[in-house]
Amino acid sequence: QVQLVESGGGLVQAGGSLRLSCAASGRTFSTYGMAWFRQGPGKEREFVAAIGLSGITRWYADSVKGRVTISRDNARNTVYLQMNSLIPEDTAVYYCAASLGYSGSSLVRYDYWGQGTQVTVSS
Repeated sequence: QVQLVESGGGLVQAGGSLRLSCAASGRTFSTYGMAWFRQGPGKEREFVAAIGLSGITRWYADSVKGRVTISRDNARNTVYLQMNSLIPEDTAVYYCAASLGYSGSSLVRYDYWGQGTQVTVSS
C-alpha cells in the first residue's frame, strides 16, 4: 500500500513557475513508477508526466513538454514536478499517482492516487 500526499499547488501568474511535491509512504517507493496527472473542471483526467523506477526514463505529455520536469528522490520517497512558463491552460487539480512496476502515460495502469493539489494560473 502506498499513501501519496501532494503539496506545492497554488495561484501563480502566467509565465511563472511552480514546483509540486508528492510524498509517498512505505519502504518500497523505489519499486513504483510515478506520474502526474491533472484534471480541469468538467474535463477528463489527463496525463502530464511520468518517471521510471530509477528516475532515468521520463515521459511527458505534448502539452507540457519543454516546460515541465519530473524527478524523483527515492531516498526521500518523493517525486517532484517542476513547472515553468505556466499558462492558464495549466490550471487544474494535479494528482500524483503510483504504479507497481509500471511507468508511462496509461492512467489505468496506476494503482494509487493522491488527493490532488490545485494549481491556478492567472492570465
